[in-house]
Amino acid sequence: MAVSFHVRSNSYPSRQHPQAAHVDEQLTRLRSSEAASSSSICQRLSNLQDLHDSLEKMVRLSVNNQTLSQDQIEKLLDGSLRILDLCNVAKDALSQMKEGLMEIQSILRRKRGDLSGEVKKYLVSRKMLKKSLQNVLRSLKVCQNKDNTSGSLVVFGEAEAVTISLFESLFSFMSGSKACGKWSLVSKVMSQNKATCEAEANEFTRIDSQFQSEKSLKMEDVQILESCIQDVEDGIESLSKSLIKYRVSILNI
Repeated sequence: MAVSFHVRSNSYPSRQHPQAAHVDEQLTRLRSSEAASSSSICQRLSNLQDLHDSLEKMVRLSVNNQTLSQDQIEKLLDGSLRILDLCNVAKDALSQMKEGLMEIQSILRRKRGDLSGEVKKYLVSRKMLKKSLQNVLRSLKVCQNKDNTSGSLVVFGEAEAVTISLFESLFSFMSGSKACGKWSLVSKVMSQNKATCEAEANEFTRIDSQFQSEKSLKMEDVQILESCIQDVEDGIESLSKSLIKYRVSILNI
């Protein structure tokens, strides 16, 4: 999977804007959900979509009031493109995993075919994918260290930082490096009285473990993971649409 996204240090205009208070509320909600163990990635993606819808309204008001300079416009476009690139990285990774599961699910359903061969192919693909995602995570940490949001339009810089933080968590979740904790997408199907790390392990990690022992692999396991992937894909796609709309409003300036 090719991994590439734009990196640029950002500074933004002041938050004295009629829509800024509403955006601040959404930022606060996203920060609090980051610390909540019951908060799912899908819900945070939905909250991010709401945030970027509000930012788009903020930009439209700025267009009418002519409060943005050319330099500020370019910085906003830069930031939104950076996040769209991350959306595309996530969508490519999820699509790759879903394709790998399709043949395995077909073999389990028909109860014939080279299950062992397909599982090995999936595990090799997962290993390569994990490496790619870890490279993205390292790049994000370097970029964050270089970022400068001490200028004006701070609210847009904070929104970008919160968004990138979610993608860091998402990529960690998908690569299996957060085996225990706050990002479980399938807590609803896990026993409420099991608080162990094993019970809270995310589905990507749990299915990887099941694939190591093919005899314990069940159709239900694959279907749950496929459903999780689809839910995250839907969230990423909705966020991408909001970002595109946001970019269009900026380009209309």
